[in-house]
Amino acid sequence: MTATATPAKTASGQDRVRDEVAALVARARAAQRIVDGWDQAQVDELATAAAWAIVEPARNRALAECAVRDTGLGNVEDKIAKNRRKTMGLLRDLAGARTVGVIAEDRARGLLEIARPVGVVAAVTPSTNPGATPANNIVNALKCRNAIVLAPSPKGVSTLTLLLKYVHAELDRIGAPRDLVLALPPGSTREHTQELMRQADLVVATGSQKNVRAAYRSGTPALGVGAGNVAAIVDESADLADAAAKIASSKIFDNATSCSSENSVIAVAAIADRLVAALEREGGVLLDAEETTRLQEAMFTADGLAAEVIAQSVEAIAAYAGLVRPEVAGARFLIVAETGVGSAHPFSGEKLSPVLAFYRADDFDVASKLADRLLRYQGTGHSVGLHSTRPERATQLGLTLPVSRVIVNQAHCFATGGSYDNGLAFSLSMGCGTWGGNSFSDNLNYRHFLNITRVAHPLPAKDVREPTEDELFGAYRARRGA
Repeated sequence: MTATATPAKTASGQDRVRDEVAALVARARAAQRIVDGWDQAQVDELATAAAWAIVEPARNRALAECAVRDTGLGNVEDKIAKNRRKTMGLLRDLAGARTVGVIAEDRARGLLEIARPVGVVAAVTPSTNPGATPANNIVNALKCRNAIVLAPSPKGVSTLTLLLKYVHAELDRIGAPRDLVLALPPGSTREHTQELMRQADLVVATGSQKNVRAAYRSGTPALGVGAGNVAAIVDESADLADAAAKIASSKIFDNATSCSSENSVIAVAAIADRLVAALEREGGVLLDAEETTRLQEAMFTADGLAAEVIAQSVEAIAAYAGLVRPEVAGARFLIVAETGVGSAHPFSGEKLSPVLAFYRADDFDVASKLADRLLRYQGTGHSVGLHSTRPERATQLGLTLPVSRVIVNQAHCFATGGSYDNGLAFSLSMGCGTWGGNSFSDNLNYRHFLNITRVAHPLPAKDVREPTEDELFGAYRARRGA
């Protein structure tokens, strides 16, 4: 009797999850149909309202404090800066962007492009950025007349609940339906998230690779991102003081919660000692062999990176690892000398903490090959940093390494996701292309939240011309023969 009751109970539970998610998605669809007819000015105000929900200073601080308190990751002041900078930068990118009606016309080719919403977006968001990432997804979705239903990580539920309270207050102010922005309720399970991904029209997944793989398996068009393991090459031509300052500022920001934070520095041998000294002036401390072993034993377990060190301060990590040297506990970040790559050298992977692996390479070509090995071990497709005054070297890295971004002479974690001083789109979700198992290699941006309808008119007879065989194959046949 028990054997027959269990499948029935399981089926009933699956039905309940499906129905609960369906009710939520139905509310989102109804709200989306309302704004589908809004004009560009209304849509622009909608996106601005949602952005103000997190940028307003008092609410920004409340969200940052909630995030740090409930996730235990990062620090409040840096999360405040991240929430503001990423949202302000996104609105800068969206200013003047057309997402309603005809958005492009090519009269010579007889083509019109019309922006259309995708419908209901399911957004799976991480605990590392429980405020900034959902806000980024919300603003992009609303800018394109979509509704969005968010699935937060368990630790991020309270932050998202507070963010939705603020977003709904702003939607009320402009007369927009609250159900444009919804979330799975507290207590939802992984099954709820998987069902949401199946029922939505588009899935955006940021965070663990388990979530990203589930998004791609959901049967719904999905935009998932890859893992980071950033290596920054510093060559013999670099301004070492500038490079060290930028690497340090990036490494310590929000206790290295960002997938774009440098995990390794590869120094060309001619300047390696001077770079270590420059990093030490920026608050780094190079561990000795015994300290490195002790840190490795504490940081890495059979299951991977120890939760006790993820996005924690150096003081907390030093205490956990039993590093007693006063200079270590008082450091801004820790430096470990490394020579190998792979599972036998865990410092060669992503560390999500203010711990930096330091490699030496004979010359730039050796450094480039080492960066390739690090990326292929972890972080394929993401990005690489370069500090150099030789721009051709950046091009060389772009031509040879499996990366979607080469970040030149910049603090990597600030630059990779878009910055006021570079041309990348502001985003907290970076596609890693087919190298990283992703469907896109761009920074996630509003165009990913649109369908584009193309209207094709016939060309005038004078412009219609079919090419001849000789035009297309003549040169080839002359070289290779008939």
